[in-house]
Amino acid sequence: MITPALPSSRPTRVRHTKADDKADIKAGNKVETTATAVSRDESTTAWALAAGGGDADATDRFVRSLHRDVVRYVAHLSADPQAADDLAQDTFLRALGSLHRFEGRSSARAWLLSIARRAVIDSHRYAAARPRLCDTDDWTLVAERAQPTGLPGFDDGIALLDLLDALPDERREAFVLTQMVGLPYAEAAEMSDCPVGTVRSRVARARATLGELLAAAETTVRDDAPALTEGPVAAPAGAAPVVALAEPAVVAA
Repeated sequence: MITPALPSSRPTRVRHTKADDKADIKAGNKVETTATAVSRDESTTAWALAAGGGDADATDRFVRSLHRDVVRYVAHLSADPQAADDLAQDTFLRALGSLHRFEGRSSARAWLLSIARRAVIDSHRYAAARPRLCDTDDWTLVAERAQPTGLPGFDDGIALLDLLDALPDERREAFVLTQMVGLPYAEAAEMSDCPVGTVRSRVARARATLGELLAAAETTVRDDAPALTEGPVAAPAGAAPVVALAEPAVVAA
Protein backbone atom coordinates (compact mmCIF):
# COMPACT_ATOMS: atom_id res chain seq x y z
CA MET A 1 0.00 0.00 0.00
CA ILE A 2 1.26 3.49 -0.88
CA THR A 3 1.29 5.89 2.04
CA PRO A 4 0.52 9.41 0.78
CA ALA A 5 2.27 12.46 2.14
CA LEU A 6 0.01 14.10 4.67
CA PRO A 7 -0.96 17.71 4.02
CA SER A 8 0.92 20.14 6.20
CA SER A 9 -1.11 21.67 9.03
CA ARG A 10 0.58 24.54 10.80
CA PRO A 11 -0.47 26.09 14.11
CA THR A 12 -2.03 28.96 12.14
CA ARG A 13 -4.69 26.57 10.96
CA VAL A 14 -5.69 25.88 14.54
CA ARG A 15 -5.70 29.60 15.35
CA HIS A 16 -7.85 30.24 12.29
CA THR A 17 -10.45 27.75 13.45
CA LYS A 18 -10.61 29.44 16.85
CA ALA A 19 -11.84 32.66 15.29
CA ASP A 20 -14.35 30.79 13.14
CA ASP A 21 -15.56 28.70 16.05
CA LYS A 22 -15.96 31.76 18.27
CA ALA A 23 -18.24 33.32 15.67
CA ASP A 24 -20.17 30.06 15.27
CA ILE A 25 -20.79 29.78 19.02
CA LYS A 26 -22.05 33.36 19.25
CA ALA A 27 -24.31 32.85 16.22
CA GLY A 28 -25.47 29.42 17.35
CA ASN A 29 -24.42 27.81 14.08
CA LYS A 30 -22.76 24.55 13.20
CA VAL A 31 -19.62 24.47 11.11
CA GLU A 32 -21.33 22.67 8.25
CA THR A 33 -24.89 21.69 7.39
CA THR A 34 -26.19 18.16 7.85
CA ALA A 35 -26.79 17.73 4.11
CA THR A 36 -23.23 18.75 3.31
CA ALA A 37 -21.86 16.42 5.97
CA VAL A 38 -23.87 13.45 4.67
CA SER A 39 -22.73 14.00 1.09
CA ARG A 40 -19.14 14.39 2.22
CA ASP A 41 -19.34 11.29 4.39
CA GLU A 42 -20.58 9.24 1.46
CA SER A 43 -17.62 10.33 -0.66
CA THR A 44 -15.00 9.72 2.02
CA THR A 45 -16.48 6.33 2.88
CA ALA A 46 -16.34 5.32 -0.78
CA TRP A 47 -12.71 6.44 -0.97
CA ALA A 48 -11.86 4.52 2.20
CA LEU A 49 -13.38 1.33 0.80
CA ALA A 50 -11.49 1.77 -2.47
CA ALA A 51 -8.29 2.56 -0.58
CA GLY A 52 -8.71 -0.65 1.39
CA GLY A 53 -8.63 -2.48 -1.93
CA GLY A 54 -5.30 -0.92 -2.87
CA ASP A 55 -6.40 2.17 -4.84
CA ALA A 56 -3.58 4.69 -4.27
CA ASP A 57 -5.57 7.66 -5.64
CA ALA A 58 -8.50 6.85 -3.34
CA THR A 59 -6.08 6.62 -0.42
CA ASP A 60 -4.75 10.11 -1.15
CA ARG A 61 -8.29 11.52 -1.47
CA PHE A 62 -9.35 9.84 1.76
CA VAL A 63 -6.43 11.36 3.69
CA ARG A 64 -6.82 14.85 2.26
CA SER A 65 -10.58 14.97 2.76
CA LEU A 66 -10.40 14.14 6.48
CA HIS A 67 -7.05 15.58 7.52
CA ARG A 68 -8.52 18.91 8.67
CA ASP A 69 -11.20 17.17 10.74
CA VAL A 70 -8.65 14.97 12.46
CA VAL A 71 -6.31 17.88 13.27
CA ARG A 72 -9.20 19.90 14.61
CA TYR A 73 -10.51 17.03 16.72
CA VAL A 74 -7.22 16.05 18.33
CA ALA A 75 -6.25 19.71 18.90
CA HIS A 76 -9.38 20.29 20.97
CA LEU A 77 -9.41 16.89 22.66
CA SER A 78 -5.74 16.86 23.61
CA ALA A 79 -4.39 18.79 26.56
CA ASP A 80 -1.59 20.01 24.27
CA PRO A 81 -2.89 21.58 21.03
CA GLN A 82 0.70 21.95 19.84
CA ALA A 83 0.84 18.15 19.49
CA ALA A 84 -2.05 18.09 16.99
CA ASP A 85 0.16 17.42 13.96
CA ASP A 86 1.90 14.48 15.61
CA LEU A 87 -1.38 13.01 16.80
CA ALA A 88 -2.93 13.42 13.35
CA GLN A 89 0.08 11.70 11.77
CA ASP A 90 -0.23 8.84 14.25
CA THR A 91 -3.96 8.58 13.54
CA PHE A 92 -3.50 8.25 9.79
CA LEU A 93 -0.66 5.77 10.13
CA ARG A 94 -2.91 3.59 12.27
CA ALA A 95 -5.84 4.01 9.89
CA LEU A 96 -3.86 3.25 6.73
CA GLY A 97 -2.64 0.06 8.34
CA SER A 98 -6.24 -0.98 9.08
CA LEU A 99 -8.04 0.18 5.92
CA HIS A 100 -8.23 -3.36 4.59
CA ARG A 101 -10.47 -4.22 7.56
CA PHE A 102 -12.82 -1.24 7.11
CA GLU A 103 -16.21 -2.54 5.87
CA GLY A 104 -18.19 0.70 5.71
CA ARG A 105 -20.72 -0.18 8.42
CA SER A 106 -20.18 3.33 9.80
CA SER A 107 -18.95 6.40 7.97
CA ALA A 108 -15.22 6.57 7.30
CA ARG A 109 -15.09 9.82 9.23
CA ALA A 110 -16.59 8.28 12.38
CA TRP A 111 -14.26 5.30 12.00
CA LEU A 112 -11.22 7.56 11.60
CA LEU A 113 -12.14 9.82 14.52
CA SER A 114 -12.52 6.79 16.76
CA ILE A 115 -8.92 5.93 15.86
CA ALA A 116 -7.93 9.54 16.61
CA ARG A 117 -9.64 9.26 19.98
CA ARG A 118 -7.59 6.19 20.84
CA ALA A 119 -4.42 7.96 19.67
CA VAL A 120 -5.13 10.85 22.06
CA ILE A 121 -5.85 8.46 24.95
CA ASP A 122 -2.63 6.54 24.26
CA SER A 123 -0.74 9.83 24.15
CA HIS A 124 -2.11 10.81 27.57
CA ARG A 125 -1.14 7.44 29.00
CA TYR A 126 2.36 7.69 27.58
CA ALA A 127 2.80 11.23 28.91
CA ALA A 128 1.63 10.16 32.36
CA ALA A 129 4.02 7.19 32.44
CA ARG A 130 7.21 8.91 31.29
CA PRO A 131 9.41 10.91 33.72
CA ARG A 132 8.81 14.65 33.85
CA LEU A 133 11.91 16.62 32.85
CA CYS A 134 10.50 19.97 33.89
CA ASP A 135 7.50 21.48 35.62
CA THR A 136 5.71 22.32 32.38
CA ASP A 137 4.59 20.13 29.50
CA ASP A 138 5.68 22.50 26.75
CA TRP A 139 7.48 25.82 27.24
CA THR A 140 6.05 27.20 23.99
CA LEU A 141 2.51 26.46 25.15
CA VAL A 142 3.16 28.13 28.49
CA ALA A 143 4.61 31.19 26.75
CA GLU A 144 1.62 31.41 24.43
CA ARG A 145 -0.83 31.26 27.34
CA ALA A 146 1.16 33.95 29.16
CA GLN A 147 0.53 36.49 26.40
CA PRO A 148 -1.39 39.60 27.48
CA THR A 149 -5.11 39.69 26.91
CA GLY A 150 -7.37 42.51 25.85
CA LEU A 151 -4.87 43.79 23.28
CA PRO A 152 -5.17 44.11 19.49
CA GLY A 153 -3.91 40.98 17.77
CA PHE A 154 -4.90 38.60 20.56
CA ASP A 155 -8.44 37.78 19.38
CA ASP A 156 -9.86 40.29 21.88
CA GLY A 157 -8.40 38.23 24.70
CA ILE A 158 -10.76 35.33 24.04
CA ALA A 159 -9.27 31.97 23.05
CA LEU A 160 -11.71 29.20 22.29
CA LEU A 161 -9.20 26.53 23.26
CA ASP A 162 -9.00 28.01 26.76
CA LEU A 163 -12.80 28.10 27.01
CA LEU A 164 -13.09 24.49 25.88
CA ASP A 165 -10.55 23.50 28.52
CA ALA A 166 -13.04 24.69 31.14
CA LEU A 167 -15.59 22.07 30.05
CA PRO A 168 -15.74 18.56 31.50
CA ASP A 169 -14.11 16.04 29.15
CA GLU A 170 -17.37 14.38 28.08
CA ARG A 171 -19.10 17.66 27.22
CA ARG A 172 -16.05 18.99 25.40
CA GLU A 173 -15.81 15.86 23.26
CA ALA A 174 -19.53 15.89 22.44
CA PHE A 175 -19.37 19.57 21.47
CA VAL A 176 -16.25 19.18 19.32
CA LEU A 177 -17.60 16.10 17.52
CA THR A 178 -21.03 17.50 16.67
CA GLN A 179 -20.62 21.27 16.51
CA MET A 180 -17.08 21.67 15.19
CA VAL A 181 -16.27 18.50 13.30
CA GLY A 182 -19.88 18.13 12.16
CA LEU A 183 -20.41 14.48 13.08
CA PRO A 184 -24.08 13.36 13.31
CA TYR A 185 -25.35 12.88 16.85
CA ALA A 186 -25.91 9.16 16.27
CA GLU A 187 -22.29 8.59 15.23
CA ALA A 188 -20.99 10.77 18.05
CA ALA A 189 -23.05 8.67 20.46
CA GLU A 190 -21.62 5.48 18.98
CA MET A 191 -18.08 6.81 19.37
CA SER A 192 -18.72 7.88 22.96
CA ASP A 193 -20.60 4.66 23.80
CA CYS A 194 -23.66 6.45 25.14
CA PRO A 195 -27.28 7.16 24.05
CA VAL A 196 -27.98 9.90 21.50
CA GLY A 197 -30.00 11.79 24.11
CA THR A 198 -26.97 11.92 26.36
CA VAL A 199 -24.88 13.46 23.58
CA ARG A 200 -27.57 16.08 22.92
CA SER A 201 -27.70 16.93 26.62
CA ARG A 202 -23.91 17.25 26.82
CA VAL A 203 -23.84 19.52 23.77
CA ALA A 204 -26.63 21.72 25.13
CA ARG A 205 -24.86 22.12 28.46
CA ALA A 206 -21.52 22.75 26.76
CA ARG A 207 -23.08 25.42 24.54
CA ALA A 208 -24.66 27.13 27.55
CA THR A 209 -21.38 27.11 29.48
CA LEU A 210 -19.39 28.42 26.51
CA GLY A 211 -21.92 31.19 25.97
CA GLU A 212 -21.57 32.26 29.60
CA LEU A 213 -17.77 32.13 29.42
CA LEU A 214 -17.71 34.16 26.19
CA ALA A 215 -19.97 36.82 27.71
CA ALA A 216 -17.86 36.98 30.87
CA ALA A 217 -14.61 37.20 28.90
CA GLU A 218 -15.93 39.99 26.68
CA THR A 219 -17.16 41.89 29.75
CA THR A 220 -13.70 41.57 31.32
CA VAL A 221 -12.05 42.90 28.16
CA ARG A 222 -14.38 45.93 28.12
CA ASP A 223 -13.86 46.62 31.82
CA ASP A 224 -10.07 46.43 31.46
CA ALA A 225 -10.00 48.86 28.53
CA PRO A 226 -8.64 52.33 29.45
CA ALA A 227 -11.38 54.89 29.98
CA LEU A 228 -11.49 57.97 27.76
CA THR A 229 -10.81 61.19 29.69
CA GLU A 230 -13.42 63.89 29.28
CA GLY A 231 -12.43 67.55 29.30
CA PRO A 232 -8.95 69.11 29.30
CA VAL A 233 -6.05 67.20 30.78
CA ALA A 234 -4.06 69.03 33.46
CA ALA A 235 -0.44 69.68 32.48
CA PRO A 236 2.29 68.15 34.64
CA ALA A 237 3.91 70.40 37.24
CA GLY A 238 6.61 72.58 35.70
CA ALA A 239 5.43 72.04 32.16
CA ALA A 240 4.93 74.93 29.76
CA PRO A 241 1.33 76.16 29.60
CA VAL A 242 -0.74 74.75 26.78
CA VAL A 243 -2.18 77.43 24.52
CA ALA A 244 -5.56 76.58 23.02
CA LEU A 245 -5.67 77.18 19.29
CA ALA A 246 -8.75 78.92 17.98
CA GLU A 247 -10.74 77.21 15.24
CA PRO A 248 -10.35 79.01 11.89
CA ALA A 249 -13.39 81.02 10.91
CA VAL A 250 -15.48 79.66 8.06
CA VAL A 251 -16.12 82.35 5.46
CA ALA A 252 -19.31 81.98 3.46
CA ALA A 253 -18.74 81.85 -0.28
